[in-house]
Amino acid sequence: MSETNKFVPTEALGPADCKGLAEVLMSVGDKWTILVVGALSKGQLRYNEIQRRVSGISQRMLTLTLKRLEADGIVTRTLFPSVPPRVDYELTELGMTLRGALVPLHRWAAGNRQAILQNRAKAGS
Repeated sequence: MSETNKFVPTEALGPADCKGLAEVLMSVGDKWTILVVGALSKGQLRYNEIQRRVSGISQRMLTLTLKRLEADGIVTRTLFPSVPPRVDYELTELGMTLRGALVPLHRWAAGNRQAILQNRAKAGS
């Protein structure tokens, strides 16, 4: 079998399981999710600190991403009643497990970035 042809197991997921898995993967595999989780991996940060660490993210996209991550239980949001109000974001236990799953992906991407760029250049993309 060639490198691109792989064996597919016969114990395939049912339609409901596939749909549920696809929804989770779309959420946690999103570019901004990965970068925000990476930014929060060393501890809690304020909104502006996250925005500085995640280059290129707009205010709107950061707000939407943080709200979704909070709803998914990956990030906690703590509001401190001060003037002006202070809000900190931090990974939950679940968020830390996601971080652990993303570390190998990060290593793979860093190690293969040059090869992918060369392949794209050859393909004319």
